Amino acid sequence: MGNAVRIPFPPTRIISLVPSQTELLFDLGLEEQIIGVTKFCVHPYDKVKSKTIIGGTKKFNLDKIRELKPDLIIGNKEENYPEGISILQKEFPVWMSDIISLPNAYAMMLDVARLSDREAMGTKMVEEIKSKFSTFQSHSNSKRVAYLIWKNPLMVAAEETFIHEMLTVYGWTNVFAGQKRYPEVSMEEIKALEPDLIFLSSEPYPFSDQHVAEFQSFLPTSKVMLVDGEYFSWYGSRLLLAPNYFKVLGTEIAKK
Repeated sequence: MGNAVRIPFPPTRIISLVPSQTELLFDLGLEEQIIGVTKFCVHPYDKVKSKTIIGGTKKFNLDKIRELKPDLIIGNKEENYPEGISILQKEFPVWMSDIISLPNAYAMMLDVARLSDREAMGTKMVEEIKSKFSTFQSHSNSKRVAYLIWKNPLMVAAEETFIHEMLTVYGWTNVFAGQKRYPEVSMEEIKALEPDLIFLSSEPYPFSDQHVAEFQSFLPTSKVMLVDGEYFSWYGSRLLLAPNYFKVLGTEIAKK
């Protein structure tokens, strides 16, 4: 974002405003330094439940944050809202990420590791993730996918999103490539693109089996599936688990 951020090194009072980056901080061994998280920060469950909740990713409790007196706040351009970040930047060191690709994610992890005095751990983590993703083989007959993130209105993940990156890395073709970010679409538009697969994500909208039946009745030539959105949209240490999830998902699709 072009802002210079000065922090005490290493920081000892960290607030995370992003679920995937919260999980990363814990996996870097910073449990004692983390003092505040959002209500959407659910991993690791046994550890985040003991931390102060400072609101959501789109609406911060500024009074609680002030009471905690953080020496570092970690946010993300897409996840958080600019008005809240602008207020926090005037009072605290706020470090922001902007991630739409795996290289962006690797850079974020290395930067967070460096600024929290966990550089060796961060480097090892990134190298392990790179190794896991390097085993992917692009499918010779790539499946065409529509990835749904919201119900009313219907919204999909298109280009310039981390979800699009994950689809592409595994070898699937995003039928909404050519559009940007998260466009609103209609069922008729989805049907016209003739996707092989419809992925209904578990987040941010909690799609269920009921929705699978609804979409399947309207799109009988497509295979409609529920997918775990954390493996498509979380860009921290969750990436250690994502390759195996995609492989299992790919195997399930091949059997159907």
